[in-house]
Amino acid sequence: MKYSITVANLPFSDFKQNWGRFLIWGLILIALGTLAISATTLTTIISVFFLGLLILISGIVIIIDTFSFWWNKWYGFSLHLLMGVLSSAVGILLITHPLSASISLTLLLGILFILTGIIRIAYSSFLRSPRWGWVFISGMISLLLGILIMSNWPASSLYIIGLFVGIDLLFFGWAYVMAALAARSLTK
Repeated sequence: MKYSITVANLPFSDFKQNWGRFLIWGLILIALGTLAISATTLTTIISVFFLGLLILISGIVIIIDTFSFWWNKWYGFSLHLLMGVLSSAVGILLITHPLSASISLTLLLGILFILTGIIRIAYSSFLRSPRWGWVFISGMISLLLGILIMSNWPASSLYIIGLFVGIDLLFFGWAYVMAALAARSLTK
């Protein structure tokens, strides 16, 4: 049995009732994108620091879990302890060396933008929701950003994360705003 998503299958009543929420989310994404673009180096360093903090906290949680649950269960204790220590070490490295870490993260970000762009293009092309062209354009922008990251890597690693995250947020926010305006104008 073939399943396809079409405009006729979408719950437009829910979409229309929540258009204000989509509009607010879009405006927030546009504001965050503008802020990220205006301070690209700071956005890059904050992004790397925040990621390092999350990884460090997860490592600490794994270590605590290792000693509270896996103690005397030798079949899992050493592996969990190793995972916790490695996560903590990577988190500390990201926090203490954000400039070096930005080089590796820039490479991963390039891959992420390419994949996100492809998914948004496919999603908008198959679903064809109201104003689907804006999501398609957002996907094209993401794909282009990913290609640009990969072509200039590692030379521009310090500012590229902040700049491209900002651009992506700006265009995806615009896609949300356009979808919200389309939802508002839907008739039953």
